[in-house]
Amino acid sequence: MSSRSPRRPLTEKEQGARTMVFLIGSIVLTLLIAYAIPRGSGIRHRLFLLSTLVHEMGHGIASLLCGYQFIEFKMFEDGSGVAYTEAGKGNLAKAFTAMGGLVGPAVVAGGLFVLGRDERKSRITLMLSAIVLLLSVVFLVRNWFGVLYISVTALVLLLIASKAKPWVSQLAVLFIAAQLALSVFTDAGYLFTETAVLADGSRLPSDVGQMAEALFLPYWFWGAFCALFSVSVLFIGLKGAVRDR
Repeated sequence: MSSRSPRRPLTEKEQGARTMVFLIGSIVLTLLIAYAIPRGSGIRHRLFLLSTLVHEMGHGIASLLCGYQFIEFKMFEDGSGVAYTEAGKGNLAKAFTAMGGLVGPAVVAGGLFVLGRDERKSRITLMLSAIVLLLSVVFLVRNWFGVLYISVTALVLLLIASKAKPWVSQLAVLFIAAQLALSVFTDAGYLFTETAVLADGSRLPSDVGQMAEALFLPYWFWGAFCALFSVSVLFIGLKGAVRDR
């Protein structure tokens, strides 16, 4: 007969050191996947799709914050996507909804960097994220690829949060944050594109194009504004992740 003693809680110093190791490891692994694995490979492409998911959800959440409906959204296998919202009244609401998608990955990444400092918060974050994604499948997603991708993503997050050891949840949160943070830079070209082409070949004004139509000043100005905002949010998030407890 054998027994195991309960795990000794980590001290604040040990937890901080682990967080730093996980953070650096997540960033290094993210860069390796992005630049060492061939473009278009399965794992790289599926991780890339996370930024599309957050981007489209960002449009919808911004619309809700303006008091309008988030009607539906679609994700396509090539990494494109489209969100349909009710934010058609008022130029400020239109611009804010468009901006929500552009800065969404940076805002989520910054928040995850901070939440990833703690095992318990990381686990709760994964569980809540999985629930939100599953609800979006039921009420918002309207194409088969979006339903499949988001459902699988939600189930993976739920499995990690409920079955894996607590430190795995923390590592997962930081890794997702690093993936979204990288997308801010790899997708930067879209910030300076006036029109967008969907998977079906149709053309729509890009998000910065919509901001320029709704407000004033050219699309490239709003692209630069969103880029500066995104980098600032990432900096604040990383600073929060490594600050002393």
